[in-house]
Amino acid sequence: MLKYAMIGGGPGAFVGQVHRTALALNGQATLVAGCFSRDLDKTRSLGAELGLAEDRLYATPEELARLEAGDVDFAVVVTSNEAHYPNVKTCLENGIHVMCDKPFTHTSAQAEELVKLASDRGLFLGVSYTYAGYPMVRQMREMILRGDIGAVRFINCEYPQGWLAEMLETTGHIQAEWRADPERSGGTLSLGDVGSHIEYLVPHVTGLRITRLAARLDSLVEGRLLDDNGTILTEYDSGARGMYWYSQAATGMVNGLKIRIFGETGGLEWFQEDPDILHHMPLGESARKIRRGTPDLTPGAMAYSHTPPGHPEGWLLAFANIYTSFCNTLMGDDGVDFPTGEDGLRGVRFMEACLESSKNDTAWVDMM
Repeated sequence: MLKYAMIGGGPGAFVGQVHRTALALNGQATLVAGCFSRDLDKTRSLGAELGLAEDRLYATPEELARLEAGDVDFAVVVTSNEAHYPNVKTCLENGIHVMCDKPFTHTSAQAEELVKLASDRGLFLGVSYTYAGYPMVRQMREMILRGDIGAVRFINCEYPQGWLAEMLETTGHIQAEWRADPERSGGTLSLGDVGSHIEYLVPHVTGLRITRLAARLDSLVEGRLLDDNGTILTEYDSGARGMYWYSQAATGMVNGLKIRIFGETGGLEWFQEDPDILHHMPLGESARKIRRGTPDLTPGAMAYSHTPPGHPEGWLLAFANIYTSFCNTLMGDDGVDFPTGEDGLRGVRFMEACLESSKNDTAWVDMM
């Protein structure tokens, strides 16, 4: 079994527990060391709850990376955004493979440096874009690859949430506070938090790359410093067009990630809140539903399916699938089939282009 260390994810941090649970479901790695908080007492308290040895609980990420190098197989970085770059860097410099939460870094220059460092040292670097781990996302990807809907013409992807429809960042809400802080979040709020998932998901599913975009980023909630809503027009290397919408101020919405791909001979639609169903709309035929776990699934999608049809699978198992691919690669059992540092770099460049476009009255910005 692989051994891993965690940086961040301390008491009260939602995402750290998600990663630990996903890895426990994955069953390929065990947590052995941590620097969960800037407060060593909090790290020790959580470490004791998790059953870790006290001498493997560290005051700083640098100390963890230096002393755990050669023993842990990889590190998981789940800090707030501003700490991704230094913590990933210190792990790579000490020869440790890394899985980092998204968005990858604050700037593309930082991301380029980390990608090069990992490559130069022969290390694997992943970014946890969760939704690639859903079976029906894999189904959509493989159907497009084998030509089931013909050449892609138009892409529509949206990700609305409503939890920031109020100024939670002024109420002591921990998750809202750091996300809405320009210094900690990297100059974006919802673009980095949910818009980055759209950016990863579209090329992952279609194989297309954005050539240029035009973005409008808004702060719908009065007094908010950063974006909580955005609309983006996109053009791709194939000539296809697209439109993205993301929001965390969409009052009443929960987690409405939806992707629609329209090709010459059909369309596909997947909705994260109903994740076991993929809608297929062949040209000139009745629309049909493809259900997870049935014989209609491609081999890749079936490999990501864990429970019988009618027993819903969801977000945590999607997270676990990402870690399965990552751990398989570290053990030499599989090729790279997880979101990589290069994907994270592309996502940061996307965010930079959106910010540039929005600041220039939604001007078109070249991406290639």
